[in-house]
Amino acid sequence: MKVLITGGAGFIGSHLAERLLELNHEVFIIDNLWTGSLANIEGIQDDNRLHLVVDTILNESVMNELVFKVDHVYHLAAAVGVKKIMDHPVETLDINVKGTEAVLRLANRFKKKVLIASTSEVYGRHLNGKVSEDDNRIMGSVKKRRWAYACSKTLDEFLALAYHDEKKLPVVISRLFNTVGPRQTGQYGMVLPTFVQSALLGKSIAVYGDGTQSRSFIHVRDAVEAIIALMAEPQADGDVFNVGNDHEITINELAQRVKDMTGSDSTIEHVPYEKAYGPGFEDMERRCPNIEKINNLIGFKPVYDLEAMIQSVIDYFKE
Repeated sequence: MKVLITGGAGFIGSHLAERLLELNHEVFIIDNLWTGSLANIEGIQDDNRLHLVVDTILNESVMNELVFKVDHVYHLAAAVGVKKIMDHPVETLDINVKGTEAVLRLANRFKKKVLIASTSEVYGRHLNGKVSEDDNRIMGSVKKRRWAYACSKTLDEFLALAYHDEKKLPVVISRLFNTVGPRQTGQYGMVLPTFVQSALLGKSIAVYGDGTQSRSFIHVRDAVEAIIALMAEPQADGDVFNVGNDHEITINELAQRVKDMTGSDSTIEHVPYEKAYGPGFEDMERRCPNIEKINNLIGFKPVYDLEAMIQSVIDYFKE
């Protein structure tokens, strides 16, 4: 089978490309390298079944040719990372909304199945337990730039479901929760690689806010297995699925766990959000998925526990 991965040189996209090649697919990647990197696909670049196009998904003539020749499209290209979103709000909205619209329009032209990589951010400020796919979303003020990303990805979901309902386009939406593992960079505000790098270098581990906010982490290899299985399941078409791990941990606890596992003498320092991201930032107090739906459909259960996830990131940066 021939597959296209938009954003395929990114953190998740590169792991997805590796796995699809292992499954003997022919893989086409398009990536403008804004947040992706050629280093991420260094291990597979000599595979003659891999085809790389360095360009934007907004280049319609290039995308038209790519979508035409493949069977499935994994749409992962997006502006990601809290810092990137806070520093570049126009680009965030542009690539996330216009890019997804372009992918869906071309996929519909040739009736190619699409998996849209969405995000747990769409749930907003939920505080009560594990969030399920049909829960209401709770967003902050439009003056708080933090919510631009969540709203852009929400619009992507609405658009994808509209294409499915109106145009009968086979589409499945995966809401990815905090995904971690080798090759993830802390450059754009991703918390685990930032903590690990600081700990290994003996620098203070910066926890934004009071650290009582909680998150749930899934290893990138678990996430990749889930989205490949969703793409292969016809009953997933026209639906939304949480892709995550339902083990929850506070950021304070995560910082201490990283410190312990690295044997670091680093101090844990609390930093006000405003100092890190400037004005217009609000954080989410909780983010934990209910994964019953995806488990019931494809039998998905995460393999990696938190300790294994942290260790894989430590090993990566040590190497």
